[in-house]
Amino acid sequence: MVDDELKRLLDSMRQENSAAHEGTRRHFEVAMEATKHEVRLVAESVAHVSEELQREANAIRQEMSRGFAETQAMIKFSHAELDRRLSTLEESHNTLEETVADLQTRVQRLESGTH
Repeated sequence: MVDDELKRLLDSMRQENSAAHEGTRRHFEVAMEATKHEVRLVAESVAHVSEELQREANAIRQEMSRGFAETQAMIKFSHAELDRRLSTLEESHNTLEETVADLQTRVQRLESGTH
């Protein structure tokens, strides 16, 4: 009878073990589905953030390009204005040099005529 009791005990343990294994498997599958769902949500969030960052980076690039173009235009304008002013000063300087040279010549003639 000990053999029969041992067999029943082993059968009972196998059934309990099988039931526990089945319960663990169901619990694991439920937990895995929940985890998969959460991973999908995180992946979607990451994709959304990535798209937003890309849009923002593109907007910043466009704004910087526009700003650089405006700065270059202002520099060209300033350079042209400075070039115009410098040319005017050079012309005035040349005119003054010619006037001074002319006056010096006249003074020398006047001085040589009086001596």
